[in-house]
Amino acid sequence: MNSFDLTVALPTEDRRRAYAFAQAMGFETPGGLAEDGVPEPLQVVVNDGARVMYIPTGGFGWVTADHDTAAAGTSECLLSIAVGSARAVDDLVRTAEEAGARIAMAPVQREWGYIGTFADPDGHLWEVVHPAG
Repeated sequence: MNSFDLTVALPTEDRRRAYAFAQAMGFETPGGLAEDGVPEPLQVVVNDGARVMYIPTGGFGWVTADHDTAAAGTSECLLSIAVGSARAVDDLVRTAEEAGARIAMAPVQREWGYIGTFADPDGHLWEVVHPAG
């Protein structure tokens, strides 16, 4: 089976705000700094094979081949991070809130796992889950 790295590109209204959020969350943000003091491109390393890249909203159309971009407040995807314990869910959701996220769903036990969901400062949804099992 082939091995691939995954980068999810999301629009951001404010690169500095997205960068500050990523740093507060403890994510690595590699790359040289642009004139605004933010790495270009702004990539957030989730793990060895997955990254999130924040692209300014005004320039997002060139990477989406002029497809319509969802309006602010519309969710087209959910970024899901699996962690090793329920406590890790609680800790990451709390860290996100302290970093400026809005809690969309406080951590709760479901049949498939313990999950919590937050919206980053641009409104993108992130789910933190400790799978049942």
